[in-house]
Amino acid sequence: MSSSTVHGGPIAEVELTIGGMTCASCAARIEKKLNRMDGVSATVNYATEKARVSYTADVQVADLIDTVVRTGYTAQEPPPPPAPEPAEPAEPFGAASEETAEPPADPELAGLRQRLRVSALLAAPVVLMSMVPALQFDNWQWLALTLAAPVAVWGALPFHRAAWTNARHGAATMDTLVSVGTLAAFVWSLWALFFGHAGMPGMRHDFEFTADRADASSALYLEVAAGVVTFILLGRYLEARSKRKAGAALRALLELGAKDVAVLRAGSEVRVPVGALAVGDRFVVRPGEKIATDGTVVEGSSAVDASMLTGESVPVEVGVGDPVAGATVNAAGRLVVEATRVGSDTQLARMAKLVEEAQSGKAAVQRLADRISAVFVPVVLLIALGTWAAWLLATGDTAAAFTAAVAVLIIACPCALGLATPTALLVGTGRGAQLGILIKGPEVLESTRTVDTVVLDKTGTVTTGRMALAGFHAAEGVDEAELLRLAGALEHASEHPVARAVAAGALEKAGALPVPEGFESVAGLGVRGVVEGRSVLVGRTRLLAEASVALPPRLAEAKDAAEAAGSTAVLVAWDGEARGVLAVADAVKETSAEAVARLRALGLTPVLLTGDNRAVADTVAREVGIDDVIAEVLPQDKVDVVKRLQAQGRTVAMVGDGVNDAAALAQADLGLAMGTGTDAAIEAGDLTLVRGDLRVAADAIRLSRRTLATIKGNLFWAFGYNVAALPLAAAGLLNPMIAGAAMAFSSVFVVTNSLRLRSFR
Repeated sequence: MSSSTVHGGPIAEVELTIGGMTCASCAARIEKKLNRMDGVSATVNYATEKARVSYTADVQVADLIDTVVRTGYTAQEPPPPPAPEPAEPAEPFGAASEETAEPPADPELAGLRQRLRVSALLAAPVVLMSMVPALQFDNWQWLALTLAAPVAVWGALPFHRAAWTNARHGAATMDTLVSVGTLAAFVWSLWALFFGHAGMPGMRHDFEFTADRADASSALYLEVAAGVVTFILLGRYLEARSKRKAGAALRALLELGAKDVAVLRAGSEVRVPVGALAVGDRFVVRPGEKIATDGTVVEGSSAVDASMLTGESVPVEVGVGDPVAGATVNAAGRLVVEATRVGSDTQLARMAKLVEEAQSGKAAVQRLADRISAVFVPVVLLIALGTWAAWLLATGDTAAAFTAAVAVLIIACPCALGLATPTALLVGTGRGAQLGILIKGPEVLESTRTVDTVVLDKTGTVTTGRMALAGFHAAEGVDEAELLRLAGALEHASEHPVARAVAAGALEKAGALPVPEGFESVAGLGVRGVVEGRSVLVGRTRLLAEASVALPPRLAEAKDAAEAAGSTAVLVAWDGEARGVLAVADAVKETSAEAVARLRALGLTPVLLTGDNRAVADTVAREVGIDDVIAEVLPQDKVDVVKRLQAQGRTVAMVGDGVNDAAALAQADLGLAMGTGTDAAIEAGDLTLVRGDLRVAADAIRLSRRTLATIKGNLFWAFGYNVAALPLAAAGLLNPMIAGAAMAFSSVFVVTNSLRLRSFR
């Protein structure tokens, strides 16, 4: 349970697990009852079977649970996380740590499967005998009754029970339609068998696809009672199994973490449960083991496989001082990591929370579906009654009137409406989490459809945010490798960001660097020292001028060109002569140009936003293919840039990673926070891109649009199905058993359509 304070008083929030819901109407009823309570705002999700409730200080959780129970359902708070177990003595590290067993099978699913199997076994002969006259022997109808009775009573028991519970609370749901329809068919058949002509030996029964019946006293509906129950049980079972699959990504995310960890205590390793870890603890991670929690490497180096968190398939090299995330896998060397975040504060836990919150939300289109579902069942009951009366008045045929009315009851289930949005959200957000894309809520999906402009913060988003050697120019007669080797050797001894960039570039291009002698750092100007017997200077123009070293025209031109391109120019001299110019700049990420091209392909206009000078911004923009550049913007003015673009009629997405981007991310119509950035930026964004690759921004928008398209496709099918099917049933053009099969198929279709999102690449 979490709490916060808003205007109007303290607000707490709790998530309740709801039991007993069988359709979208149930969710709508519970939501309506909770929202009628003073100081309560609730959202109930049929697919996840959760209620997210915000309430004021004068409301107790027990009151919320009591309201749900009085509505005819069950509710309970999720169990608290297990308390940390006491530390155990160190285990020998040759032994593999025990992994948790497979999660137990869902008992509800198992019960549904058993009920379906028995019902199908009993219903199949009834349906065949009723549909195929050649299979009808003398007194076949009594065998059909014997087989159909357990299906109509025991097989349909969940529907009868739910219908009775709802009736006691003055409500009607999809279960009411199924229960009334099947019981009516069964009771009619009993009357025809015992009091009509249907029980006579030698009676034959023709199957019709329409409501065309002859003598009411000889009309049997046993195949309707047994067939409809079996079809709807099949639909329920497939739906429950598909919903379980839909939530599999979140369950997999929650189960990613390590179960125990080797902590360093008093110089020795002690294996303890992960829950016992505290911030500041140091723990050992061997090759192949999961990193237990977020931390910083304090000893060793390795490659870390973070694919399960970021979707990035290439392992990342880490060493002393580098951050690592819990649940990632140490692929190579031994690491000692100091814990910086534990429990619910870790990246994995926060990812899981974001995904769960997104799955519990509702898009605007779903709220419309919920309102329709809430009034749908009572309306259908009236339509069924009207159908029966109209047929009776028009034809005088009681059997045909009854058939049409039962078909209306059975085909009208609004289940597909209730599943349309939640299942697509479940699968879409879960798949996003697997790819390193966290969607904060369903309303975000609506924003991605309308976005036409994407504002890209330069530093840390388009560029790496770290200085790198961008180029070099050697004086005539000077060997380039020697220029890099001598400059790199001297800069390697300095901690300045520019010096580190020169040293790293020299190491990569010139190989091993010699050790300098008599190293000296000159504040604000550069460094000097002796390398391989040569007196070397590396730094600004003024450092060379103070040593009376002149800059030849060609090197002066190279220096001016580097600065015009937005790079920092570093001059190199030795033995009294200027030998070359090195250009250092914030390196553009290798994937940024491809990312910009992908964003353009989605119909978006990219805009580069930076506080750097115009020369730097233009250079970066040219390199990645951006035409619109807004440069020299103060951090606090980034919000104004977004507002100005919005005032021009544009719908703006913003991609950023720093504290100074948080306000602009919140102001934008769609905020995309780089997960490699600050907590403030991630909190302000609508979408979080777990890895720092700008290409994921295009993937995130594609996935969001695809999820929204799936939701709309589901709703179109669900609405279209009911709009088309009800008149057919009322017109007597559908046998109730065919109606039951079609209704079950509609729900299965919607869930299966949503599951296609699992294949998103």
